[in-house]
Amino acid sequence: MLDRGDSYFGYKGLIFPTYKIKRQSKKAAFFYVLDDLPIFPIFAAMSLKGSIKYVIQLLLLGILSCGEEVDTSILETYKGPVGLAFDVELFHSDSTIIRTHVKAKKQMEFATGDLEFPEGIDISFFDKEGNTTTTMRADKGFFDKTKNIYRGEGDVRVHNTEKDQKLSSEELFWDPNAKKIYTEKFVTIQEKETIFNGTGMESDDRFSEYKLFKVTNSRTILPGEGI
Repeated sequence: MLDRGDSYFGYKGLIFPTYKIKRQSKKAAFFYVLDDLPIFPIFAAMSLKGSIKYVIQLLLLGILSCGEEVDTSILETYKGPVGLAFDVELFHSDSTIIRTHVKAKKQMEFATGDLEFPEGIDISFFDKEGNTTTTMRADKGFFDKTKNIYRGEGDVRVHNTEKDQKLSSEELFWDPNAKKIYTEKFVTIQEKETIFNGTGMESDDRFSEYKLFKVTNSRTILPGEGI
């Protein structure tokens, strides 16, 4: 039963109530109802473009008002690799003569230009005639583009085949510009039949002349022993 104090609108056998509501804001589009106009015609008269715009605004308002914290981690800058390569071979030359050869099964390149070799790295050094003088290997390798320095980690080994000198350490740096290798970690060096242990070492990158800073001990190699 209809109250006499209310106003109603008929449309195809249906009855819609009308309301007397003043306009509050230009942004509250869905609540624009003029005096004594039915709800249905008001919504039908709204433009499609305007409706979509304000629907989006209302949805955003609802999301922001739900009180849930936003996970800001999704907005952090991506710092992972931007390039990936396999079976990589890099050559360094001096006066058109190849002096070093870097090999790696896997190489990851980052936006900074830095490189990572997660599956190991092997480096060979050559003399002017192209003969291999020294080899270097590590379980994992890194290249710092800014400093132009390589770093080996894990089981790091260097072998000068000309002098039969060997080195073993857990970390080693190679500076191609200064043509030297160095470390601050514990080092074991083998010179033919003698082993030297110490902390901290610096050498030319051929490992022909080296300096062991803190010598711990030295001894003659036992039969079957060696690095």
